[in-house]
Amino acid sequence: MGILSWFARGKRDRESEARVDARVTDALARIIRLDPQLRLVEKYEARMGVVLATCIGYVESLVMALPEPRGASAQAWSSDPFIHAFFATPGDVASVLSRSAELRACFEQNPDLAHVHAVLSMAMYERRVLGVAWVGEHARPDVAQTTVSFNDHRIRICARTDGELREEIVLRAVDQLVLNGMQGVANDASKREVLEEERALLKARLQLLERQGAGMRAMIGSDEAPDVGEVARLQARIEENSQNLASLGLPMDLLDRKFEHVRVVLAAPEAHLHVEVKRLRLDRMNVVMEPTSTQPGDEIEFRLARIPGSSPETRTFSLVRVARTDLLPERTMLHQAARLI
Repeated sequence: MGILSWFARGKRDRESEARVDARVTDALARIIRLDPQLRLVEKYEARMGVVLATCIGYVESLVMALPEPRGASAQAWSSDPFIHAFFATPGDVASVLSRSAELRACFEQNPDLAHVHAVLSMAMYERRVLGVAWVGEHARPDVAQTTVSFNDHRIRICARTDGELREEIVLRAVDQLVLNGMQGVANDASKREVLEEERALLKARLQLLERQGAGMRAMIGSDEAPDVGEVARLQARIEENSQNLASLGLPMDLLDRKFEHVRVVLAAPEAHLHVEVKRLRLDRMNVVMEPTSTQPGDEIEFRLARIPGSSPETRTFSLVRVARTDLLPERTMLHQAARLI
């Protein structure tokens, strides 16, 4: 390697490191906005920065592997098998796009833009139905088939360019992982309340049993002792409860535990966030075609993302490119809403 090549490679490496450092700094600031208390943890930036670099690298590898944005429009419905599969009719495309407040806001904030890049996400359903299928040159009714449908279309993330969109997806994904880590703390707090309530009930039960043996003997002159076995079982449960409660840490340790929950999630993002590729061959009615079928169909690779959180969900998504001229006028949307009311 010549000296000029070595110098050029070193420059690229330094620029790459600078970009990583800038992203980590930005991500640290976003975490503090989510929970300002975390900045009170000793050596917060140094300890969190290490796992953030790993996390950002993983998420970026997922995002950069996504296909180029697809043009989303009524015209594309006829020519693009993806858009055709996502929407039942060409009119649905404009209707869904126009309902996105985020998409409209992006156009309003950037009056010079003719197009906006966005993430279109949907719920995907596969159903077994009876339909008509071609066997050779003959149509057979009541054949078991699998159909694919999409609903709950959402557009929440928008950007001026494809590059800005992917960068925003990375940051939003890291935010979601941080929230997932905080959820672990909330679960600990909920568990603590249950354990504390259980311990109080167990102690009360034990006291009643012990008092029953002494008090009842004094009242009715009975020499019957309390159930020793029941007392022993209650004492064992109280001890187990106390150990479980101690494992959650003292309330004053909550901040450190919160930090650790977040740090653990960011250190292993692949355990919480991943993108799956689902390959299907569909006809124009969104019926899944068998490998042996000779009828026309389209091979489609759907991307499914598992979104962590208090209620994890899996959604199909695609990067799309939307033209300003493909949005319905707001007065048309208001008229449609009035008709529904």
